[in-house]
Amino acid sequence: MTAPILLSALEDGVLTLTLNRPERLNALSTSLLAALTQALDTGVAEGTRAVLLTGSGRAFCSGADLAGDGGVSPNLGETLEAFYHPLFERLAALELPVVCAVNGPAVGAGVALALAGDIVLMARSAYLQLGFVNIGLVPDAGATWLLARSAGRARTLEMALLGEPMSADEAKAAGLIARVVDDEVLVAEAQAIARRLAHGPTVAIGLIRKQIAAALDAPLPDTMAIEAAHQTRAGRTADFREGVAAFIQKRSPEFRGQ
Repeated sequence: MTAPILLSALEDGVLTLTLNRPERLNALSTSLLAALTQALDTGVAEGTRAVLLTGSGRAFCSGADLAGDGGVSPNLGETLEAFYHPLFERLAALELPVVCAVNGPAVGAGVALALAGDIVLMARSAYLQLGFVNIGLVPDAGATWLLARSAGRARTLEMALLGEPMSADEAKAAGLIARVVDDEVLVAEAQAIARRLAHGPTVAIGLIRKQIAAALDAPLPDTMAIEAAHQTRAGRTADFREGVAAFIQKRSPEFRGQ
């Protein structure tokens, strides 16, 4: 029996999605992209409160499957719009936190997938490589936006124009990821963070990720207006009432995501 290309498990509020094409270094096929998008939709419908994304085997994701079902066609822009954009737009629109555990090399569109997480952990041996220029292409899947806003113009141009690997420590220093951890504890640490987020005030967490994304482009007055609107919504949740009660009673809150 052929192994599934995506492993999906929902436990304790955490939806763990594992790219499962280790023989292809988890290269992105059109089928895998569609499966990821569908798994996110299913997970939301089933009550997911946090997403954990990682890869099986020795790589996180080697980018588009250029030698297989990677959607290579005479019009690559159409391929992006049909298969890549729906996934990355779905990730950005989630009202749930996303944790990425980069267990190995993340290359090409795999860099964009890794950095689509809200909290990104990298194994010490892993690396990022924006290698599009090495095959005569340009960064895609939102990689330009993600990198430029995190690492800045000079570092992004260096990565995009030279196409060289960036170590986990360099990625951390450039502000691209949150943490570098030893390989053997990567999954455990990522799971612990995902569980913590899944047990948190889900509505507030979803609003936080949206307003920080908005703040990357909006001027201060607009950002404060967004904050005020979000605070109104958060202030009407059961989790806010529970948080205040727990603070007054000097106990840990029990958030239910409502």
